[in-house]
Amino acid sequence: MKVRNFIAGKVEHKPVIILIIIAAFCIIACNNSAPATKENGIPAKDTSLFVPPDTSTIPHDQFGEMVRYGRELIVNTAQYIGPNGTVGHYLGNKMNCSSCHVDAGTRPFAFNFFSTHARYPQYRGRENQVLNLGERINNCIMRPHSGTPMPLDSKEIVAMECYMRWLSAKVPVGGHVNGDEALELEFPDKQADIQKGAEIFAANCTSCHGKNGEGLLTIDSSAYTYPPLWGPWAYQDGSSPSRVLKLARFIKANMPDKKATWNKPFLTDEESIDVAAFINDERIHPRPGKKNIAEPDYSDIRMKAIDYSKGPYVDTFSELQHKFGPYKPIIEYHKAHNLPVIF
Repeated sequence: MKVRNFIAGKVEHKPVIILIIIAAFCIIACNNSAPATKENGIPAKDTSLFVPPDTSTIPHDQFGEMVRYGRELIVNTAQYIGPNGTVGHYLGNKMNCSSCHVDAGTRPFAFNFFSTHARYPQYRGRENQVLNLGERINNCIMRPHSGTPMPLDSKEIVAMECYMRWLSAKVPVGGHVNGDEALELEFPDKQADIQKGAEIFAANCTSCHGKNGEGLLTIDSSAYTYPPLWGPWAYQDGSSPSRVLKLARFIKANMPDKKATWNKPFLTDEESIDVAAFINDERIHPRPGKKNIAEPDYSDIRMKAIDYSKGPYVDTFSELQHKFGPYKPIIEYHKAHNLPVIF
């Protein structure tokens, strides 16, 4: 009202007022075009998410055939290259790639492949060297799957690379898109509570993953419908899912299955961390150790994630604190000493 009265009573200042109004509209327009902000790690708008291409758009040519085969390998990995695989015996367990890379790597905030092809070759701290995409695929085969690497020129490696290339065709080289990483977490000021994690697991996770974390096999026992979370056929100790924060960020966006979504989590940040800590507590839940890997991990110890549970470390904190927290003191120490902060 004041602006309207001022314009009506002071006609001689109309050009100035018009400029002010135009500037205001410009500011509003700029703000509307800005990327959606995040609150509690959740993007503000669904429309800001990357939308993967539909499988109906896979071309009907030789490249398209490889894309389809690559997708089939991601979904039914154990059938093709598992312990009883039809084309090779490379995996040490019967989990599929889609056990972690959900919906064939197309679900937001679920270890997807939205920008994978666009970001490789890439430096990897564990190996302390640059890996190409085929080497990174083998990295997963060797660690979570306790397997043996495939030849980099094999049809299977090339097919998976083709699928990932098709999936991220619209992503700029070296770029990221919204939804390709994990939801952020607010870290509590205390250590993860294993007992609360056990209670959360019993109430929400056993119907799919079993009371003893053994997972649920398919009817013919050729693969897992729901993967084991510990025990001899689960992912390895020291692999990415065995890190509490890595797993907790996945859990927040996706678990319990068919109840949680990235924009409507079922568990709080603290609950996600607690249940991830319970699952990954090797003191009560043993899992496979490193197999078929000769070289040491993290020759540059600065590159270890803050929740990596095996020393030595570049900081002064114990293995127990790196594993279960509290994490804020570790982060503050790294920042104060100009060290990487890796989750």
